[in-house]
Amino acid sequence: MGFEQVYEYQDGKRDWGSFGLPREGRLAEQPSGGDVARADVPTCLLSDDLSEVRRRVRESGWETCIVVNNDRVVLGRLGRDAIGSDDDESVEEAMTEGPSTVRPSISLDALLKRMQSKNLKSWLVTTPDGKLVGLVLRSEAEARLTSA
Repeated sequence: MGFEQVYEYQDGKRDWGSFGLPREGRLAEQPSGGDVARADVPTCLLSDDLSEVRRRVRESGWETCIVVNNDRVVLGRLGRDAIGSDDDESVEEAMTEGPSTVRPSISLDALLKRMQSKNLKSWLVTTPDGKLVGLVLRSEAEARLTSA
């Protein structure tokens, strides 16, 4: 047929969806966490100056900043307390390590139930290899499901 290289993807649909890749079929009609994840959530590196990060995040109107490495793998999270503080510390000292994440393929309904049961305002979405997809805001998830 003229193909020089042929690949067989063995990990299946679940893995495909976990990386936030395009979906088809009836499940594609249902919104997922990846569909509503805000990619514009502020990020910073461990080496960034925390006072500058705080200034930038406050000016943007966000209350959180996701700490990533150069490959955008999530390392931690600076929450409201860390952003609102003026303590003289490093990003690493101020962050919460290893925040809970979900994959882009999670149904928005399931994610919202999880957020409600834990009384959380947001949840991180990452790929299986830990790369940041974005942050789902509970208020936006609720609005999306009521309009669907």
